[in-house]
Amino acid sequence: MAEDCKHLIPAQRREQLVHKLRQEGGVLSVRQLMDLLGVSHMTVRRDIATLEREGLAHSIPGGVRLGSNLRHEPAFPAKMESERSQKTAIAAAAAKLVHDDMVIYLDAGTTTGALVPLLLDRRCLTVITNDFAIVDALMMSACAIDVIHVGGHVELKNHSTVGHFAADMLRQLSCDLAFISTSSWDLSRGITTPSESKVAVKLAAIESSSSATLLATSSKFGQFGTYKISPLQRFDRVITDDGLSPAAAQGIRDVGVVIDCVPVAEVGAA
Repeated sequence: MAEDCKHLIPAQRREQLVHKLRQEGGVLSVRQLMDLLGVSHMTVRRDIATLEREGLAHSIPGGVRLGSNLRHEPAFPAKMESERSQKTAIAAAAAKLVHDDMVIYLDAGTTTGALVPLLLDRRCLTVITNDFAIVDALMMSACAIDVIHVGGHVELKNHSTVGHFAADMLRQLSCDLAFISTSSWDLSRGITTPSESKVAVKLAAIESSSSATLLATSSKFGQFGTYKISPLQRFDRVITDDGLSPAAAQGIRDVGVVIDCVPVAEVGAA
């Protein structure tokens, strides 16, 4: 097969690469692909970069993988402890989009929650959210921000409200800017979730806002849940950390979405 692959045009060779990933459980090293395809290290790397730009595969240290299925989200306490530097960096970039007199939506999540301390000096700001931790943080700050909680069915595991009651209330509101979080995202599937009850709320928030920005760490890129929420093209901007590969970032730009890959180290040193 390796000898046969030498004579394939690049598109055929990349098709073979994806086929072999599916055969081998979704993960292969660059060395394995060099042996299987009979091509050079540079050729394999170029093929991986092309597949990343197309949203068909995702690079990992020393190799490549297909998208992985996220079946369960971690509970709120675990989310609070994970990737703090990345979330702080993403929140700092997102805060620059928020100005006085705006109405914004903060989706439930610890990345969106990291925005709260950065908004306390805004004047005449209204925050709409389905996240109890965000409401609590705003109340404890004794700030002048007007807060609207959308209500709905309480999801204890993630300290938020979900379902159609919450979505119905969101549809009655109008936002300047929605910050949406996600547990899984990639170029081919957009944002997804393993929890059906979250779909209606996130969609209603996007639809009720003049502009929508996705806030998501790069570690969640290349994962997908069972339930589709929205393609990435529905967002005006994506803010992630600099762990996202340049090829993946370019693929997102190629579909017309602005993407900011925030350098985490610089924020941590500031």
